[in-house]
Amino acid sequence: MPGIPPGPTTETPHAIDTPTRLRDHRHRADRRRLTLTTGSAHAATCSQSHLPLPDATCQPGAYNPNVTQSTIKSTICVPGWTKTVRPPVSYTTPLKIKQIGEYGYSDTKTADYEEDHLVPLELGGAPRDRNNLWPEPRYGNKPAASKDSVENKLKVAVCNGTVKLDAARNAIATDWTTALAKVGIG
Repeated sequence: MPGIPPGPTTETPHAIDTPTRLRDHRHRADRRRLTLTTGSAHAATCSQSHLPLPDATCQPGAYNPNVTQSTIKSTICVPGWTKTVRPPVSYTTPLKIKQIGEYGYSDTKTADYEEDHLVPLELGGAPRDRNNLWPEPRYGNKPAASKDSVENKLKVAVCNGTVKLDAARNAIATDWTTALAKVGIG
């Protein structure tokens, strides 16, 4: 539908740039604004207005198609599995630099941000889909480290059968700050 930004996507090995769209329930609005940098103006294409969440129009989330409820025992529930799919810094650092500009952050030090997966690898998030990666600040009320504990608790709940994979993914993609309560483990 025109005017409605896409929701989480599914990363496919051969069509990463044309992902299938899934639903997203986060509120959206037009969030373009001008930012001055080194004497020139450019439009920030992503908004900081929903921090600690990413801008859903820029990073709606994306799923790894190889991770499903039926494959969790051979993928995300295997210790060390995320190391096999985690993208290298040679990929994430240039993306982080680009996205820091897209968000119009005044602090442009890459060390102050974690290039984070909205749907974490621990829940079968798409490893290299830019719809799932964003420069999450390491500072503020709910810094990047705060999300890590939510991700870990959700993974444990999925792997022990307390929570279904789709419920955990939807909860964290919608709002990681309320995800645990949404799935009933808060």
